[in-house]
Amino acid sequence: MSTGSFSPVARIAIAIGAAGAAAFAYGSFIERTRWTLREVEVPVLPAGAEPIRVLHLSDLHMAPWQRSKQEWVRALADLQPDLIVDTGDNLGHERGLDGIRRAFDRFEGVPGVFVNGSNDYFGPVLKNPFLYFGGPSGHVPRSKKLDIDALHAYFDELGWIDLDNAAAALTINGTRLEFFGVDDPHKGYDRLDLITAAIDELRANDPLGDESWLDEASVADKRPTVTIGVAHAPYQRVLNSFLNHGAQLMLAGHTHGGQVCVPGFGALVTNCDIPRDQVQGLSVWQHGLRSAFLNVSAGLGTSIFAPVRFACPPEATLLTLVPAP
Repeated sequence: MSTGSFSPVARIAIAIGAAGAAAFAYGSFIERTRWTLREVEVPVLPAGAEPIRVLHLSDLHMAPWQRSKQEWVRALADLQPDLIVDTGDNLGHERGLDGIRRAFDRFEGVPGVFVNGSNDYFGPVLKNPFLYFGGPSGHVPRSKKLDIDALHAYFDELGWIDLDNAAAALTINGTRLEFFGVDDPHKGYDRLDLITAAIDELRANDPLGDESWLDEASVADKRPTVTIGVAHAPYQRVLNSFLNHGAQLMLAGHTHGGQVCVPGFGALVTNCDIPRDQVQGLSVWQHGLRSAFLNVSAGLGTSIFAPVRFACPPEATLLTLVPAP
């Protein structure tokens, strides 16, 4: 039967349905695996410092059968990053660690830091996608617990540092990088009240001595230092707290960049309270008189129950830290 035998309203409905089906097919079978590397420069280093290449990975939501994703992530080792920052939601299946091992084993020996996302604790479940329009998603009681201890043990094998409600420091290419991070804010596991004590302890053990931190200019003269905040979900309370603790660069994931976007409009949802125009990419976060660079990764995966992306391809980010003007 030809569409000419239908009424104008029926033909419009058929056309809309066909366009929707085509968009879903494209988003599910093509764009969802259109792996993309986003490269940006971030001017945060002191004058004269050697550049630092940071590979930001997030939201892999890995299932063991996702070999294309695993092979693409493995190949990122060819970029020879100086540092890896993993902002959580690595697992997407009970055996997701099998795929993570396959994807990450070439990064062994590369310095790294990580924080947890909710899908490192709990497995994915089928949800009504329209619920996201009502605000950030909540916990589903039927979510199956995942083996986060095994994930942490593997990251420990890689030599990566756990930043969940903790602080740590690494010296890379002659610059001291001070990190602090929080456990997943989306689940309310972040303990912002612990950051101050963690930073104080870190700096008290600094070989330059705690008193040097009373004068930021003297620190810059003695040794270049950059402070980086790391979280899975970029909730405003977390970003503002990071600024108050002196972060110059902040990294997060969780949003999937909106996952389904409208060309010319952008993300429809953010799954947290970050503004839509900062749901993905490098921007400047401001709070009061303070500001810092913020990189939000659109991530590399989706829930196995929502395997679609549109106008928002999966990504990893290579941030090259360079001296500020």
